[in-house]
Parts: sequence; C-alpha cells; structure tokens
Amino acid sequence: MEIKDRIIVGAVELFMRKGIRSVSMDDIATSLGMSKKTLYKWFENKDQIVLAVMQQRLNREEDDCETAFAQGSNALEAMFSLIQWHRDMLTNIHPSIFHDLQKYYPQAWALFDEHKNTFILAKVAANIRRGMEEGLYRPDLDVEVLSRLHLAEIELMFNNAVFPVRQFDIQRVNSVIVEHFLTGISTLKGHKVINEYRQVTETE
Repeated sequence: MEIKDRIIVGAVELFMRKGIRSVSMDDIATSLGMSKKTLYKWFENKDQIVLAVMQQRLNREEDDCETAFAQGSNALEAMFSLIQWHRDMLTNIHPSIFHDLQKYYPQAWALFDEHKNTFILAKVAANIRRGMEEGLYRPDLDVEVLSRLHLAEIELMFNNAVFPVRQFDIQRVNSVIVEHFLTGISTLKGHKVINEYRQVTETE
C-alpha cells in the first residue's frame, strides 16, 4: 500500500472511532508510526486529509449502493437492502462525524452535497419509477418533487438542531425516515411488502 493510501486508511479508522475534530495530525502520525514530516509531505493539513477521506468514502459508497440496489428483486426490496447497508455502515461511524463535517470542513461537506444532489437523487428517482412500473408505488407520483423531498429528508437527518446526536441514534433516524417515505408512496400491494419486511400485521 502506498504511503498516501496508508495515511487515508489510518485517518479513517481514527475518525470513525473518535470523530474528526478531536483527531489531530499528531494523532494520525502516531497511529501510523510515521513522522509528522512524512505526513506533511503528502498532506499539508488535516483539511486535505478529510477531503481525501471523503472522496474515497463516496466512491466506495457509490459502489456499495449499486450493489445494494442490484440485490433487490423489486423496488422495495432494493430500498430495504439499502436500509440494511446504511445500518451496517452507520454502526461503525462516530456520531459526531457528520456534525464535524458540516460545521468545520466545508470542502468535504460540499463533496457530500454534490454526491447527494447527483448520484443519490438519480438513484431515488430511478427507484420510484421502478416501483411505479411494478405496481408497488402509486401511479400518480410526481417523481421529481418526491426525489428532492427525500433528499431534504436526508439533509434533515444530519441536522443536529432537529436530531441532536446525543439524543438520537442516526441509524434509528435513518430507518424511520426511509420507512415513512416508502409508506407514503406505496400502494396497498407495496404496503403488504413493507409489513412483511417489518414483520408487522396490520388490520384492514
């Protein structure tokens, strides 16, 4: 593994465990057993490391997202697969990471915003259209409006003023938001699939 890649991997491990703001360049160098001189040869400051980490994570997230969607035999199963992947991914993330990114690392957060407004938006829209064709989502849906509504819900999930990290577990918030969205756009046929997934028996 090249030195630059080692630094990124080491930084990710520290950020996941401790959060971003609390990790210093000294911490990263020490954890990797390298001198600060070597570290600064590759990255001028921590902002650059955070940006490189974000770029790598988003590339991996796009691959994982494609895989999750491909595993579903229908639109709802694809979304449930994505929910499970999100749960597993968020389990290993320090709760302050998104707050740190948004408040202290605008370049890295801008990358996430671009990813959300292009890749995620396209995936949500494609899933809605697929579900409509399969009869799982209502046929009268406004795809463009609902796709952007779901993006706004994703943004809300990271809003510390609405969901303080000390009070709300991000996995919990993510699951509730996605399930609420899916229930709102689904047909009766779709509701039955959702209830099967949630193992809920609902009286008619």
